[in-house]
Amino acid sequence: MAEAIDPLDEISAGLAELDAAGLRRRRRVVTGPCAPDAQLADRPESLVAFCSNDYLGLAAEPALAEAVARGARRWGVGSGASHLVSGHYASHEALEVRLADFVGMDDALYFSTGYMANIGVMPTLVGRGDAIFADKVNHASLVDGALLSRANFVRYPHCDLAALEARLATSRAPRKLIVTDSVFSMDGDLAPLPELLALAEAHRAWLLVDDAHGFGVLGPQGRGSLAHFGLASPRLIYMGTLGKAAGVSGAFVAGRRDVIEWLVSKSRSYIFTTGAPPLLADTLLTAIDLIEHGDARRAHLAALIARLKTGLRLSRWQLLPSDTPIQPVVIGDNHETLAVSRALDAEGLWVPAIRPPTVPKGAARLRITLSAAHSFAQVDRLVEALNRLEARQT
Repeated sequence: MAEAIDPLDEISAGLAELDAAGLRRRRRVVTGPCAPDAQLADRPESLVAFCSNDYLGLAAEPALAEAVARGARRWGVGSGASHLVSGHYASHEALEVRLADFVGMDDALYFSTGYMANIGVMPTLVGRGDAIFADKVNHASLVDGALLSRANFVRYPHCDLAALEARLATSRAPRKLIVTDSVFSMDGDLAPLPELLALAEAHRAWLLVDDAHGFGVLGPQGRGSLAHFGLASPRLIYMGTLGKAAGVSGAFVAGRRDVIEWLVSKSRSYIFTTGAPPLLADTLLTAIDLIEHGDARRAHLAALIARLKTGLRLSRWQLLPSDTPIQPVVIGDNHETLAVSRALDAEGLWVPAIRPPTVPKGAARLRITLSAAHSFAQVDRLVEALNRLEARQT
């Protein structure tokens, strides 16, 4: 008989192993609004934050704060129940109509988080005996949604269309679902959505697009990755998050009306949770208006991205090819990446170190994210520090 393991000792040993590998995760306490000048509990002076997904700088937008206050006065704070009991308010309904129209779909369904949307949609569409085909670097919520579905989980190498086509061609699953991020969160590159849709059409598969990092940024008026590529199809299911470029909270799934009706009746993460506060839905209506009329913000963001890419002169570290606000600098070693992140921190620049298992082993990186709220001077300061630190390490 195997000797019993003391779970307390096991946890302590596991934490020590994480420390030795440079993989222990720690949170920092932010004491002010989400903004480039971040206030933190662990230091008296502010840091310039290059780690938020607040791509359009809306998280601390006064118009949204005012919308929250108006919503709270009208609706109170909580929804009181799940959407299917008594927790679906007029503001939720108006938001879903607005979102569907904004992304060019028949209908939309508002979820409390992007994670809940992804783990809710996939098991509703496919199950045992079916097959999900997923890019190998998809977000963890897509991985977990696939596993919860109990479908055969088939992964293909990152953006490798030939490998995906071969796997689709040999599959005998009655239902097929292709799943991809639009903008990959740790690399910043775009999925080949037109080619993926062509494969979905050819193999009678669904294509689920997680546009967490594209909604509000890509496409005309920030309408997202499908608009960016000019795509439309009844086989498309679109997921967008509302806590990144939209600056608030939540997510939505959009598609054919019958697909959304099916989700309302079958998606467990939608059915069995209390509805998000209706004041947030009211606030998001204002956020969508700001996104729609936010061309100046997107133009400034594009200029910041170009300035960073032009200014960096790296020889040993690698700036990954990306035209999105996600600009990763791959360093490789966990400890070196942590050391560089700390050195930037000492200079008043907050750039997180991303390590395995979030990224592959040996591919630890600094994940730089830019916001329309950043200034050129702040980006120049980061560029100068990175160029100097790499030269010092070489």
